[in-house]
Amino acid sequence: MLAGYSTSRRDFVARIGEGAALAGMMTAMPGLARAAVTQDSVRPFRIAIPATEIAGMKRRIAETRWADPQPVSDDSQGVRRQTLQPLMQYWAGAYDWRKVEARLNALPMFMTEIDGLDIHFIHVRSRHENAMPLILTHGWPGSVLEFLNVIAPLTDPTAHGGRAEDAFHVVIPSIPGFGFSAKPTVPGWGSDRIGRAWSALMLRLGYDRYVSQGGDCGSVISQRMALQKVPGLLGIHLNMPAVVPADVAHILAAGDPAPASLSVKERAAFDQLEAFYRDNAAYAAMMNTRPQTIGYSLVDSPVGMAAWMYEKIAQWTYSDGQPERVLGRDAILDDMSLYWFTATGASAARIYWEDHSNNFNARGVIDLPVAVSVFPGEIFRAPKTWAERCYTNLYYFNEVRDGGHFAAWEQPALFAQEVRAAFRPLR
Repeated sequence: MLAGYSTSRRDFVARIGEGAALAGMMTAMPGLARAAVTQDSVRPFRIAIPATEIAGMKRRIAETRWADPQPVSDDSQGVRRQTLQPLMQYWAGAYDWRKVEARLNALPMFMTEIDGLDIHFIHVRSRHENAMPLILTHGWPGSVLEFLNVIAPLTDPTAHGGRAEDAFHVVIPSIPGFGFSAKPTVPGWGSDRIGRAWSALMLRLGYDRYVSQGGDCGSVISQRMALQKVPGLLGIHLNMPAVVPADVAHILAAGDPAPASLSVKERAAFDQLEAFYRDNAAYAAMMNTRPQTIGYSLVDSPVGMAAWMYEKIAQWTYSDGQPERVLGRDAILDDMSLYWFTATGASAARIYWEDHSNNFNARGVIDLPVAVSVFPGEIFRAPKTWAERCYTNLYYFNEVRDGGHFAAWEQPALFAQEVRAAFRPLR
């Protein structure tokens, strides 16, 4: 257990109210296999960051030795000091971590050990009968915070423009090495193993039939779950599908020109990926090959960590490089603070090393049901033709009108609509 974080049952019961303690939360639903869930195997979890740690973070930010301003007028050398410094000044000053801490503590949060590792997760059950169990997986540099604004629309759709039959029981785990989940101390915790752990988690919670959703690392994990056909998985929904065909991936890696045979949408995707690899993929190369080296800076300097993360948040949101307009500065700093307080800059980066690949290339043909939502601000807009080559049972494909790489974080209402529509045929 992480030092400084209370998991007492008394605190948990006081937080969620009398009569809604762990036993009540874990009551099996009709038609679902009842897994071996006890107070020992699934433990209530509560966040309590010491005030000294918050003050220490703010002091480190205030004492930053800043790099001199870049001699160019754009972002071609990275995040500009004039962009980052005001945000950091707010982080060191008026920013209040306790607000998001309280918001998380108001949710049913738990810890459970799977394959020798403690896994942190949020588990919110719907009040609607026959709700579908759903596991949502975040990515990097995101966290479970990406999904906070979609919990209510997914678990209580009738209060958010949906129908009772579209309800979900929602499980949101922190990837090992991220957030409050434990940090692997041995190699081998790549997306395949995490996918198997997610299946074990859902079965432990009593869900013998469930669906999986993800973007970024969560997309890769969901795809690996489908490729392995883990127990209980009915289908997956992806908002960043890894569907680049092997022949196209080879051409991109070699730096060769786009094939003349590509369709208009395929060529647009090729051009997006070519630009990404040329101008913006150095971070991935570093984390693929040297996560420990970059990890020292990510764990030791809050501003160094923030610059590393902010660049990608700015590039990948559908915000014209101004993510505060879409997410709000507090939400961005909540995510960065979570990485800082859990000291997970290095451990989170290691998932790149474990998979040692990018998140775009197809890794095999999936025959389980697959649904895809393509958001306009994604790193690359996957063409349906590529998705059809990778997914033999692609039953849903939709191009969404707004949002980017962090779909649930940026556009929670649109994301919830897509998840409802995507999984409706599998109920």
